[in-house]
Amino acid sequence: MIYKSVYIAEKPSVAQAFGTALEHAGNEKYQKKDGYWESENAIITWCVGHLVTMSYPEAYDEKFARWSMDTIPFIPTEFKYEVIGNVKKQFNIVSGLLNREDVNTIYICTDSGREGEYIYRLVDKQAKVHDKVRKRVWIDSQTEEEIMRGIKEAKDDSFYDNLGAAAYLRAKEDYLMGINFSRALTLRYGYNIKTFLNAPKGVISVGRVMTCVLGIVVDREREIRNFVETSFYRVLASVQIAGRTTDAEWKVGESSKYYQSPLLYSEKGFKEEKDALKLIEYCKNSCNPLQLKVAKVERKKETKNAPLLYNLAELQNDCSRFFKINPDETLAIAQELYEKKLTTYPRTDARVLSSAICKVIDKNISGLTSYEPAGIYAKAILAHKSYKGIEKTKYCNDKAITDHYAIIPTGQGLSALSGCSATTRKVYECIVRRFLAVFYPSAEYQKVSLSLSLQLNESYQLDDGSSKFYIENFYSNFKVLAAKGYLHVMDYSFFKKKEKEDDENINSNSEDQMTDEAFFEELKKVKKGDLLPVNEMGIKEGKTSPPKRYNSGSMILTMENAGQFIEDEELRSQIKGSGIGTSATRAGILTKLFAIHYLSLNKKTQIITPTQLGEMVYETVAVSMKPMLNPALTASWEKGLTGVAMGEISEQEYMQKLDDFVTRRTNSVKGDNYEKKNYLMARYREIAEFYPAKNSNTKSSASKSSSAKTSKK
Repeated sequence: MIYKSVYIAEKPSVAQAFGTALEHAGNEKYQKKDGYWESENAIITWCVGHLVTMSYPEAYDEKFARWSMDTIPFIPTEFKYEVIGNVKKQFNIVSGLLNREDVNTIYICTDSGREGEYIYRLVDKQAKVHDKVRKRVWIDSQTEEEIMRGIKEAKDDSFYDNLGAAAYLRAKEDYLMGINFSRALTLRYGYNIKTFLNAPKGVISVGRVMTCVLGIVVDREREIRNFVETSFYRVLASVQIAGRTTDAEWKVGESSKYYQSPLLYSEKGFKEEKDALKLIEYCKNSCNPLQLKVAKVERKKETKNAPLLYNLAELQNDCSRFFKINPDETLAIAQELYEKKLTTYPRTDARVLSSAICKVIDKNISGLTSYEPAGIYAKAILAHKSYKGIEKTKYCNDKAITDHYAIIPTGQGLSALSGCSATTRKVYECIVRRFLAVFYPSAEYQKVSLSLSLQLNESYQLDDGSSKFYIENFYSNFKVLAAKGYLHVMDYSFFKKKEKEDDENINSNSEDQMTDEAFFEELKKVKKGDLLPVNEMGIKEGKTSPPKRYNSGSMILTMENAGQFIEDEELRSQIKGSGIGTSATRAGILTKLFAIHYLSLNKKTQIITPTQLGEMVYETVAVSMKPMLNPALTASWEKGLTGVAMGEISEQEYMQKLDDFVTRRTNSVKGDNYEKKNYLMARYREIAEFYPAKNSNTKSSASKSSSAKTSKK
């Protein structure tokens, strides 16, 4: 018997890439059949995403079909799985191929990550595959070279058993929390929500990640509501330097008349305008003509390095900012670029390169020389060989990579760009420019900082009995771009002038005044002891700003960096590297929250706000199982899954903690009393005040419904 190998991909398009690579490498032809391709030596088939899923509770016993407090907590000792109805045909095809007598080796070519591993293992389990060699193909892009390398270096799938265990646990965790917590809260409080909103149903959906994300958005909304705007007053002096007028800002110091004064809002301003005017009066009365003395001149160089490479979260954030598209759309575009062999694997948390890819990185750069928007930079990098030594920089770090290195262009497949949408081409340009920038030198700035002083007529007593005059200090900082360095590369073709300025402002220090080279040369002549004439002194009123609402991009970054919410420093360091959800799931979590109307997305601005229903669910969770709203808890679960994948935590240990948590929290809700219900109804009424349009519509609908019933009677 001639034995064959089966190559199983996650979707047909990936199977096509593997088929092409194998055809070219083995010089053999594949015959297209129903759901697979076959040659003399190999078979290529595919899943269509998930073919198998976890069974609903009623599959265990019909009694679980009815939601009842008596049947929760529901925690099976052995979990059941079933084939998804609309893909049964493909599952049967795949199952038949994996179990064929003439198949001795299975190459697992699903996406190289936890979810991809889970997709295959479910199929293997459900198909009851036995006595086959299983090899795991782990690749970073879909270029032919990378595919053939992955096949050649494929490890036995048992090497990934810990990753597989983490994948199963993640699914069990979401399943148990979703089923038990959603049923418990719906049974206990769903009727309250239903009647309050005059809604057809009152199902409360709870999830390990999505409930936490809901909490973050609601908390921010409440911060904004509770914010009280405060005015403050800064004092500015318009000084003359080399015939030009520029501002210097007052700042309190130890020698100031206002040192540690309760009149100050901050070190740079006053709570009330009258006190700022008083300072100006003191200054004007102390010197005629009014001049500021140069107390100190500080000249220094400042360098700015290219940012780290893109991971999925950073790319989603920039795409939200640049193109106003949501994270799901960005992920779809990144996946499209990956499948067209233009970029590397998108679902990555890493922002650096591996030492292995650094050794051959010139191939990626060479392929970009024909990419019109940035080819000139690729050519310059190759000409100067500036890619050499990249492995010794911060852009290469094997320790910072778990599954895949950063998203970078492969340098291949450029012909496929013409068939892509305008937005997809722009996203590709972002990835290319971010990649090429790391091979360019730092941007260099020259800075001049002036410390200016004015001695008042008034003095104060020292401890030794002597007196000293008050001195007020003013400061002005100037910066000029001396060498653009990597900024040459970051000149996006799709930016209009204003957009470019806005992007530069986001990344600049607002205290530094950017200036031209001619004026900067004059500034360099200023020396200690010089007297600078003051044209006028004035007040600039400022107002405190509320925290900003999250947009779809900043929300993804917030989910990635969950540690920012943890006050305890030790716990924060433990959680580092573990966010809320994963790069593969974060966009989907947001999409689900929009779909069930817990959160609202402004498609034009990408701003996220809670809905009335979402805020009511938040309040319900807060009163019954508050830890579910805590990012620290959610991130710690994710850290635990990482520990399982790394072999640091056993599957049994993790499952035991999960069972205990689900049982305790479910039983706690079952024991809730009517006092909590009354409290929640009061809170719902308070929340409704912030949604007047929704509330009036609800009342109007209720009124119409009542009128209709009356007329029928």
